[in-house]
Amino acid sequence: MPIYEFSCLSCRHTFDVFGTYASRDARQVCPSCEGTNTKALFSTFAVTGTATSTKSTGASAGGCGCGGGCACSN
Repeated sequence: MPIYEFSCLSCRHTFDVFGTYASRDARQVCPSCEGTNTKALFSTFAVTGTATSTKSTGASAGGCGCGGGCACSN
């Protein structure tokens, strides 16, 4: 289930709600002032990084188990 971020228009408190998509459109109760004058905020997220792949030969990598990374020839 997604987490939605809400803002209370009465006391300006920002809070999260863990729920369904339908809960995003419903009025939520502010945990600070217990008011229902709230609105859903537009939240974004980002995923960064790189994907790497390593080739395994079944032996240990490096350390002259000849899994690569050394000058020995297998």
